[in-house]
Amino acid sequence: MIRLAQFIGIAIVGLIVGLIGAFVQADRAIISVPWGLLVIPWGMVLVIAVLVMVIRGASWLVESRWGGATLLGGWIIATIAMSAESPSGDLALSGGGRQWVYLLGGVILGTAATTFPVITEHHAPQAGVTHA
Repeated sequence: MIRLAQFIGIAIVGLIVGLIGAFVQADRAIISVPWGLLVIPWGMVLVIAVLVMVIRGASWLVESRWGGATLLGGWIIATIAMSAESPSGDLALSGGGRQWVYLLGGVILGTAATTFPVITEHHAPQAGVTHA
């Protein structure tokens, strides 16, 4: 029962990261330089970095890759919901280049973070012990 509650909580965290990320990813800094404007998409970088960190945290929490996969699934569901058109015609995630980089970058880096092995204390190799 506790394990089920952990996975439900992890999925909810994924949904929250996806909902907040849909709005924060659009933030950017525009700096005037001699050759024009330099646009730094700091919101997108921040949200993807947070996504990767919470995926790893979820994996370590439940000591399984399924924790990270559950969180990534929640993020994907929320992100898809935010990219769909609302009844009033509004979009939180439009079809621009930055949004595509956010979606694809989040999926690729999130999947990579999910597949990293989870090292726990009872599975960690001991110093000085070699396995043949």
